[in-house]
Amino acid sequence: MRILADADALPGAARELLLRAAERERVALVMVANQPLRLNGSKFVRSELVAAGPDVADDRIVELAEAGDLVITADIPLADRAVSKGAVALDPRGKLYTAANVKDALAVRDLLNELRNGGLVSGGPSGYTAKDRQLFANELNSYLTKRLKQEAQYGRS
Repeated sequence: MRILADADALPGAARELLLRAAERERVALVMVANQPLRLNGSKFVRSELVAAGPDVADDRIVELAEAGDLVITADIPLADRAVSKGAVALDPRGKLYTAANVKDALAVRDLLNELRNGGLVSGGPSGYTAKDRQLFANELNSYLTKRLKQEAQYGRS
């Protein structure tokens, strides 16, 4: 299992949690971004620089994703693409996307976009809060604990 992060729009607090979790759990973390990143120098963490442009980082993450990987992204279409490859996606606000729920989340996202485009709904997501950070930390830790226990029980996959 690896963690693949859509690092361009990742809140700093979530990034720090990921860096610490990768080191603590000894899990490979790949931060994909279209700008250079400062990382902690851990042997478990690397960045991958991609060209600027719409969906370039998303496309690279999907290319890298394999069954069992954890993709960190707030982008629901990217989450859907990753889940279709057998990965699981986690939003920096703590929402876990799996095959069981990602299509519903994508449908809601598409509906809200249509309502925004029609002027019926305005605004976007609120700022990243301490509650969001805690929900993300809890879900990240829970997922990693469960997944790493499975790998230890059934052999690394």
